[in-house]
This record gives sequence, structure tokens and C-alpha cells, in this order.
Amino acid sequence: MIPELGRLALMLALAMALVQSCWPLYGMAVRRPVYQHFAAPAAIGQCLMLSIAFAALAWSFYVNDFSVVYVAENSNTHLPWFYRLAAVWGAHEGSLLLWLLELGLWSLAVVCTSRSLPRDVAASVLSIMGLVGAGFLLFTLTTSDPFQRRFPAPSQGRDLNPLLQDPGLVLHPPMLYMGYVGFCVAFAFAITALLSGRVDSAWTRWARPWTLAAWVCLTLGIILGSGWAYNELGWGGWWFWDPVENASFMPWLVGTALIHSLAVTEKRGIFQSWTVLLAITTFALSLLGTFLVRSGVLVSVHAFASDPARGVYMLALFAIVVGGALVLYALRAGELGQPAEPAAILSREGLLLLNNLFLVVAAASVLIGTLYPILADALGLGQLSVGAPYFNQVFVPLMAPLVVLVGLASAVAWKRTRLARLKSRLWGPALAAVVAGGLLPALTVGLGAVPAVAGSMLGCWVIASSVEEWLRRRRTRSRLSRQVLGMTLAHAGVGVLVIGISLVSGFGSQRQARMAPGDTLQFAGYDIGFRGTQSRRGPNYMAQIGEFAIQRAGRQRTTLRPAKRRYHASGAVMTEAGIDNGLFGDLYVSLGDSGPGGYWSVRFYDRPFVRWIWSGGLLAALGGLIALTDKRYRRPRPVRLGHWKRADTAVEREAES
Repeated sequence: MIPELGRLALMLALAMALVQSCWPLYGMAVRRPVYQHFAAPAAIGQCLMLSIAFAALAWSFYVNDFSVVYVAENSNTHLPWFYRLAAVWGAHEGSLLLWLLELGLWSLAVVCTSRSLPRDVAASVLSIMGLVGAGFLLFTLTTSDPFQRRFPAPSQGRDLNPLLQDPGLVLHPPMLYMGYVGFCVAFAFAITALLSGRVDSAWTRWARPWTLAAWVCLTLGIILGSGWAYNELGWGGWWFWDPVENASFMPWLVGTALIHSLAVTEKRGIFQSWTVLLAITTFALSLLGTFLVRSGVLVSVHAFASDPARGVYMLALFAIVVGGALVLYALRAGELGQPAEPAAILSREGLLLLNNLFLVVAAASVLIGTLYPILADALGLGQLSVGAPYFNQVFVPLMAPLVVLVGLASAVAWKRTRLARLKSRLWGPALAAVVAGGLLPALTVGLGAVPAVAGSMLGCWVIASSVEEWLRRRRTRSRLSRQVLGMTLAHAGVGVLVIGISLVSGFGSQRQARMAPGDTLQFAGYDIGFRGTQSRRGPNYMAQIGEFAIQRAGRQRTTLRPAKRRYHASGAVMTEAGIDNGLFGDLYVSLGDSGPGGYWSVRFYDRPFVRWIWSGGLLAALGGLIALTDKRYRRPRPVRLGHWKRADTAVEREAES
């Protein structure tokens, strides 16, 4: 009866979500604040019910209950137990349940920290999150029930998609969804501010840590996904501009703009309207990514569903949530505050506004490239594809000035900075960037690719300017906040990432060859000898493992063992790459098909500085985590009663009664 218990928990979660959303909003409409007290208990109850439902599905996978259709289609008795548990979110129904569980956890986190918020604000935020949860719960129960039964139960299940049988996929989807769903909190704060008509710096102060937490989770999710693709797909790349990859990248870009815009609005009280619009857009792009993955309109190794009915429902839900938010924004546009004077270009707020514009335009370019083939097909213009050449020609030129702005913004002050002072702050980082950015490739991969060397200098420029700002602040203050340290690390991480992307793109090389046991070849300064293959049985697959002896400068360096796996249940053949990783580059070997005479098709890739991409992303996420531990986010701040009033004494008595 465990699956029935899980379905019952989903139904109760829907009931809790309706209470969480409807009663507090009804209380605000009829001016009965006592109803706002239903929000927190309902949010806790919804999270509890979703946890029970998720645990029920996980248990069904663990005990191989093949009477559950979802379990039978995505697992079998030969699958290792940890992959059986990861299979809970390995397809559409389970991943949607994970999405809902994480929304419940974010709601629970809001409840636990709501003592620093006015009651009406906390209730309104929880109500809006409850509305989103109710829509997805209704979607799950009507079109995507993970507990659907089949009798008689088959004796054996199918298999988890072999692409997903990788340790990276155990962590990648939960972390990615944490980022997607986390932006719902910032969205809820923005809608609360619009509903109340009080769009000031108070709501930005409350929304800022939640936005940063969601951004950190999404960053980690994207990094984990990129690393999985590099290790698992056998093509030696770290980013393919796949439509589903783009679906996670777009909210990350606009979310980055939102973080900086929230800082400006909180510090200077300007850009309120723009910040609200960014909060709506970020969550809208998160919902769009959810729609693209589950609607069947995309063909991708990351996509889950191909049911048009699900796509129609998701599109309707997207239109209601995002359309309703934009209508409310339009109605309140005349009441939103405007700055008394425009921001100066040579000021931190001015450069952060330019930063926002570049990020939003970059996200728009990715959105156009992702949706254009879908729209062309829908309009009968034929099936088109937009690949890496478009994105490289449109996206990369937008990123170069953005990276320059990151370094400039570190050197300017709020309100206005004199040009002479700016020059005195910038000459040191600029000189360090030119020297370090030129020496790094010169000493490792050469100077043959001028754009790649320029990218290396830009990355060093960001690192040097961030360090210069930290040292300058350190000289004037005895102790710096964790927010400053986190900001420095995050920007330095961006610089490391830019260096990695530039050098691997400019100096990477590849070669394909046919090799038989005993053959040798030279590639990228390596002497590579093929010793042959051997068979090995895995828990649910049979593997052919190649052995390649790697030498450099006449000395044995390592032995790489790439493999071809054939999975028993599905018959699918997958590639496991052999990688010699190092600080300044990877040698990547991938087995292809075998031929007569013992020949194998083998692909070799030289990937200089590829690890710097993921290291930079992790460093940026670490900076965000450190900033989240700043005391300003851990201590409740007093509420200015002129802006956000708590419930009065009469309402308190009514609530107690």
C-alpha cells in the first residue's frame, strides 16, 4: 500500500497548497488578517505531505515494486541501489515530484525565517508560492501520476536511461531544480510588493539572500551538468548549446542581473521598477525551462516528456503565472518610484545597470536561438537548427564588454567617482592583467590564438581588479564583512572561468584514428600506444575496456582505460572516456566502433585549462555561499513601520482568539 499512501499524500499536499494560497489572500481582500495565520501551518503541512510522497516513491524503487508503472519503466533488479534511488528523478513524473518537494522545502525555509518579516508580507509570500505549488500538484495528479499501478506486475523492469547512470546525475538534477524553484521566493516577494503598492528598498532587502541562495544552487547545478556531459557523452566538450542546457543558462544570466540590481535598489533606493521586472523574468525563465524539458517540443538527451497534453497544461500554467504577474506589473507601473536623478556613468550603480543590460541582452540572444527552431516548425517554415556558430557569434561579443565592466565596477564608488581616482585604481590591475594574461598561455600552450590570449587577459583583469578592491577596503577597515569576501571570490571565480573558456576554445585540438593493438601515434606532444581491449562484466552491463599507454618526453605518464558499455536491459551502447586530467589541461580518449582485424576507431582530444571552467564556477558558488553567511542576513533587521506595518493590537487579539 506504499504507492497508495504516496498518492494520498499528494492529494493532501494539494489541499494544503490551496489552503496556503487561498485563505491568506482572501483575508487580505476582506481585511481579515486573522486568515493570514493559515499560511505557515499549511506550508509546513504541504512540505510534510510532499516528503511522504517522495519517500514512498523512493521506497518503491528501492524494493523493486514493478507494479508501479514509473518504477517498471525506469529501473530493474540489476541496477545498483544508488542508481535506483537516483532513478526517482530520472524521468518526467519523478523529476516533477522532486521539483514540488524542493518548492515545499523553500516554503518551509520561508516559514522558519519569517520572524524577521511583517506577518502580512510572510503570509503573502507563502500564498504566492502556494499558488505555484497548487498548479504543479494539479498537473502531477491529472497528467503525471508517479504512483500509477499496473497489474499483474511484470517480473522485471526496463532500465534507467544509461546516460543517467553516472554519479554526476545523482546530484545534478536536485541542485538544478533547487535553483529553478528558489527563484520563486524572489518572485513571490516582488508580487507581494506589487500587491501592497509598496515597492521600496525593504522588499529588496528581504529578497536578496533568497535570490543569492537560488543563484548558488543553479550555478552548482549547471557546473555539475557540464562536468557530467564532459565525462559521460564521450565528445570531449563542456558545453554544447543544447536547448535544455540553454533553458538552465537563461535564468542564470537574468538571475545574475537580479542579484546586482537588488544590491543597487537596497543601497541607493533606485531601479525599483527594473528590479521587480527582473524578479518576474527570472522565475518566468525558470518556468520556461521546466516547460521545454517536459513538453516534448525539444529533442535532447536532457528532455523528459513527449506528451502533447502535458505540454499544453504546462504552457497554460506558464501563461497564467507569468501573464498574471506582468498584468499586475503593468497596472502598478505608474505607482513605482523613479530616481530623483539619473545614475552617473562613472558610478557603481551606473556600471551595474550596464552590467544588467548586457546580461539581459545575452539571455535574450540565447532565448531567440533556442525558440526560433520551435517557432519556425510551428509556423510551417520547416525544421531548422540553431547551433554553436550562432551562439558563438552573438553571445561571445556581448560577454567581452561585460567582463570589462565587472572589473571597472570594482573600482568605482556609489553615486560618482572622479576620473583621476579611477585611473589611479585601475592602472595596477590593468598592468597585472596584461602581464599575467600573456604569460599564462605563453608558458603553457603558446600565443598562436590571439583571441584566446585576449580572453586570458580579460579573465586576469577581473581577478586583479577584484583583489585590488579587497586590498583597498582592507587598508581602510580593520575587518571586512563576509559579503565583501564572498563578492571578491565570486568575481575572481568569473575570471578563472573566462580564462578556462578562452584557452580551451582557442588552443584545444582533436584527432580521430583507427588503431589496432600495438599501434602508436603522436598527438599534442604525447606518445600514445594502444595495448588492446579486454572484456569486463559490470552490475548491469558488459564493457569492452581499451588500454592506452601515455608517454610524454620519453617518460611514462599514465595509462588510460576508456570503455564501451552495452547495457543488458536496454541494449544501449554508451561510451566511458579515459581522461588524464591536470591543472593545465586534459588528455581525453574515447573509444568508437570496432572493425575487422581488431581495429578500433579512437578519438583523442587535447583540452587545455578545461578544469579551470568548473573550478571558476565552483569558486563563484563558494563566494555566494560565504556572502550568505554575512551577519546582515543572519540577524533580523528592524522594519520601518512607515513602509511595512505589522498587524495592530486589535488584529493580534483576533488572531489569539
